[in-house]
Amino acid sequence: MIHSSLLSRLDGVFLTLILGALVLWFVPAGMGRYGTYVLSLWLVTAVAVMGLNLTLGVAGLKSLAQAAFMGIGAYATALLTTKGGMGWLPAFAISGLLTFAIGLLLGFPALRVKAHYLAFVTLAFSTLVWLVLRNEQWLTGGVFGLSNIPRPTLFGLKLDGHLAFHRFVVVATVLLALALWWLIRSPWGRAFLALRENPVRAASLGINIRAYTLLAFAIGSAYAGFAGALYAPLVEFIDPSPFALSASFFLLLMVVAGGSGYQLGPFVGALLGVVLPEWLRFTGGLYLILFAAIVVALLIACPQGMLGLFERFWNAIRRRPMGRNLPLREEQP
Repeated sequence: MIHSSLLSRLDGVFLTLILGALVLWFVPAGMGRYGTYVLSLWLVTAVAVMGLNLTLGVAGLKSLAQAAFMGIGAYATALLTTKGGMGWLPAFAISGLLTFAIGLLLGFPALRVKAHYLAFVTLAFSTLVWLVLRNEQWLTGGVFGLSNIPRPTLFGLKLDGHLAFHRFVVVATVLLALALWWLIRSPWGRAFLALRENPVRAASLGINIRAYTLLAFAIGSAYAGFAGALYAPLVEFIDPSPFALSASFFLLLMVVAGGSGYQLGPFVGALLGVVLPEWLRFTGGLYLILFAAIVVALLIACPQGMLGLFERFWNAIRRRPMGRNLPLREEQP
């Protein structure tokens, strides 16, 4: 018999992640190569948005460098697997550790500056990374990029096919999402929540505000590195353009549109940012205008994002306060 405390932890977020993984495992079987690629790109983007959601939704830090961290992870994986002869799994781990370490170094200014000043620091870092990727041709290939990036081979199983690699991305995304789900429910996660809700009270309880703020920023950066490590073999060719400053703004938009502070928000936000434009392509040249209009209307109607709108709707149906089942917000006892 399963212990009741374990059952209490298997909330709606956990069940949604598992059910969603099962659906995404089988859905692309009848789709073409491009449709499967779009679904994989959605999941990879969601991983990067998860990290930014942790940084913004928990620590309250406005980072404009998430795409830069994603670029560092993508180029590190590409270089290690193409020129270094390393397997994808150790390259994936190194990419995460590298972006985590850089996040720690870059996060130190976050302990001294507030609000828009941190945005300026990350903006400068994002511009610096893009210039390095573009101009240091001896290392990154410059505007010509890096090509022939191999896809993973795990336990003797080659993942070259689009369906096999998509299922691999599904597994990797769910594992990263569950790791974040566990983190938020761990003592560290409780400290993050206390820091977000009331820093003064958190400090009075003995929580090291600076250390936990820095840790949240570094973990969010590492998730961008993990996303880059998945993105490189997905597209099999990378150049600096997907990691420009505008991409960081777009990732920030996905956090807000999906619902900042909700753990399922990154999936909804990435769905709006990656899949919705593809659905609107039947309109021809108008699809970008329609996409922008939909996003603006959403943000005006519900600044809390899609999941915030759903929560308001659900509360209206139940006619009583709903227990917040999305873990980046403090749960009711």
